[in-house]
Amino acid sequence: MLRILSFLVLLVPAALPAQRAIPNSTVVTGTLSYDGRATLGNFTGTTDSISGELRGAEDLAKVSGHVQARAATLKTGNGKRDRDQYKSLEVDSFPFIRYDLDSVSVDAPGRDSTTITLRGHFVIHGVRRAVDLPARLVLAPGSAHVTASTPLDLRDYRIEGLSKMLGVLKMNPNIVVRIDVRFGFE
Repeated sequence: MLRILSFLVLLVPAALPAQRAIPNSTVVTGTLSYDGRATLGNFTGTTDSISGELRGAEDLAKVSGHVQARAATLKTGNGKRDRDQYKSLEVDSFPFIRYDLDSVSVDAPGRDSTTITLRGHFVIHGVRRAVDLPARLVLAPGSAHVTASTPLDLRDYRIEGLSKMLGVLKMNPNIVVRIDVRFGFE
């Protein structure tokens, strides 16, 4: 009987994140980055120009909201490459890279962090596509920290101009997008 009670005590805290009410919140800090590969080597583009909000709910699964970054703030450490990416992204016509969150599914609740899947849509270069993001959630008093990573094919978002100098310089259209954002509860 003691073993069964001990086992149940271990399970109760693990189930709490899925059942815990999540208040409305806004982005406090965050980064959006991507890892790219090109003829001249691998590189990372990063921005900390992140904004967004979560619309709270009585249950984590019903939380919705969005996170967005200004496309013209992505920096790779190479000015020429940055100008090329702004041209390819057409930042004047499509100024934001955005993820709209529709719902959350809890995959593996834990004591310190919870493995979740964010269900929603990326809006990049004017193209909206459904993307489920595997993520990690850490709930703390007054905040929620979410990290996610996913592969993305730039061709799915009609992003062109990945080849320069008659094809001598090329960027691989397959990148890995990383989101690291902290929300502060209202």
